[in-house]
Amino acid sequence: MEPRAMAMNEMLGIIKRRKWSLILPMLIVFTVAGIVAFVMPSIYKSTATILIEEQDIPADFVMATVTSFAEQRLQSIHQRVVSYSRLLDIINRFNLYPDLKGRWTTEEIVEKMREDILLEPISTEVADRRTGRPFTATIAFTLSYQGKSPSTVQQIANVITSLFLEENLRVREKHAAETSGFIEKEMERVKTELSELEAGMAAFKTAHMNELPELLQVNMQSLNNIKSSIQSLNEQLRSLKEREGYLQSQLASIPAESAEGGDKARLAELKVQLVHLQTRFSDQYPDVIKTKAEIAELEKRVGQTGNSGSFDDPLDNPAYITLAAQLSSTRAEIDSVKRQIREANQESDMYQRRITRTPKVEEEYKAILVERDNTQAKYNDLMQKHMEARVAQGLEKDQKGERFTLIEPARFPETPDKPNRLAIALVGIVLGIGAGLGWASLREFTDHSIRDSEILTLETSFPLLGGIPIIQTAEDLERKKRKRIKILITLILCIVGGLMAFHFWVMDLNVFWARLMRKMG
Repeated sequence: MEPRAMAMNEMLGIIKRRKWSLILPMLIVFTVAGIVAFVMPSIYKSTATILIEEQDIPADFVMATVTSFAEQRLQSIHQRVVSYSRLLDIINRFNLYPDLKGRWTTEEIVEKMREDILLEPISTEVADRRTGRPFTATIAFTLSYQGKSPSTVQQIANVITSLFLEENLRVREKHAAETSGFIEKEMERVKTELSELEAGMAAFKTAHMNELPELLQVNMQSLNNIKSSIQSLNEQLRSLKEREGYLQSQLASIPAESAEGGDKARLAELKVQLVHLQTRFSDQYPDVIKTKAEIAELEKRVGQTGNSGSFDDPLDNPAYITLAAQLSSTRAEIDSVKRQIREANQESDMYQRRITRTPKVEEEYKAILVERDNTQAKYNDLMQKHMEARVAQGLEKDQKGERFTLIEPARFPETPDKPNRLAIALVGIVLGIGAGLGWASLREFTDHSIRDSEILTLETSFPLLGGIPIIQTAEDLERKKRKRIKILITLILCIVGGLMAFHFWVMDLNVFWARLMRKMG
């Protein structure tokens, strides 16, 4: 059989037949919702609002050492405040959750209080000072605590708010002090390192005093001067050797004297040479000492031969004595020039070694100098940061930096925050209507009884010859009357119960009536 549309009278007939299947589930569900709303304890919530204020002194003048975001600091402080030890101390001080102490463990009770503490940030769109772009910033936050006792809830909310404010001050001061202390220790370490580097540099300069890069030009100039002096001495030596050869050739043409005359000639020659040396050198000069020793030896030898004449007496051959004296003087000058050349060569080698070692010394010196300069720059930077950290520490100590300001303390909650009994009642009504409709529909669609002549004709394919009407007796009428009275009494009781529930759970009827009259008037 094809489904057909249901007429209005058929729907009314279903409602009449299934009225108790519709009403009873509605009453049961609504009653259960009312009992739940009535039985559930009232939970009160007290909330405090804290403003996050920026530092009074502009950041261009004093930079704070606490640079973390407000959300991060809030979560960090929140974790410190809701720590196990602090919450347990609050629970014991205010005797919280007495009904749970016998049934729950201490950890579970602390976790329950941690869940009852609510932190909600308040954010808004602000513009960045540097870029001008908008971004979301936390400007305030609320701290709430919920419980069964309004006065206790307010006290606990105030305690938690105080803990938040104190913890924020303590954390900021501690962070600023730790930053300043760390920079100071680092500065002392770098200062010690700098002192060691400067001592090492001084020792390096002392060890390589004549090989430093700044003395390179001096060494090169001295080397050039010595080379010029050596060249001049070589020319002088060559000239003296030529003179020596000439004097030797002249002396060879003069006949030699006797041994005694030779000693006297040699003694006279040495005296002339000694006078010549003393005009140029001191008595400690090696050639002077050698000449004096040789003169003393000759004087002793001449004295032993019995020659008592004066050493200043003219000899037998004055020309020979003169040439011998000139030759001796020339040889002495040659020895002196040779000695000067050797000393000059030694000095030249010394300066050459200095110049040769200067690049390596310069490299080592530059490495030490760069390290010293870097350490000095690091020390100067740390010193500046230490001064800034000390100023920032004073900023936090005087509470001139970013701070939490209580703008709305926790108030005494006059009405419970939950449960929302009106919402529970409305949900119960909606669920009751749904349950009644569902139960009545289920019973109707599972009932295959035929109550209509047309349906009977369609089901049996036989025409309907006649129908027997419903015969109501006096007893039936009396029964209907009693049912109407019961329904009316039930309806009145439901209305009275609803008004009482509204009066006690939602709003006082006098207040509601006054508000209604004010709106209507």
